[in-house]
Amino acid sequence: MTVTTRRATEQDVDSLYDIIQGYAEQGIMLPRSKETLMDQLETFVVAVHEGKLVGCGSLTRLGQDLVEIRSLGVSEGYKGMGIGKAIVRRLIEEAQAQRIPKVMALTYEVAFFERNGFEVVPKEIFPEKVWRDCIHCKKQHCCDEIAVLRRLD
Repeated sequence: MTVTTRRATEQDVDSLYDIIQGYAEQGIMLPRSKETLMDQLETFVVAVHEGKLVGCGSLTRLGQDLVEIRSLGVSEGYKGMGIGKAIVRRLIEEAQAQRIPKVMALTYEVAFFERNGFEVVPKEIFPEKVWRDCIHCKKQHCCDEIAVLRRLD
């Protein structure tokens, strides 16, 4: 299967919203409004197969030496085909181009991230994340996501 990755465009917002909303409804991803997606569009990468957007992910700067992979998702029917890996690879390339040495994520899919060069680390080593996003999350005091980190230096 041929999948290409590229930066997201305004035409992708509805598809981005649909993918993210599907995960949000399962309680495994924070929801994003279409307005928020438009505001953060430059942080998103999408995966396309035969003209259809089938996956997405974004890279958000948390500090001078740290970025987070977030909103990583693949459309139903396309999981297990290497699309998530292709998106992560593209996001890692973006971090390298920006000379950012550490990439983190909060995830329920630890094995996926480990296969992509990440290691499990304590969430507490990311105060940037806690103060920026976690204070707004309904799971703030009972977070069950696992922190993973990949060092690029």
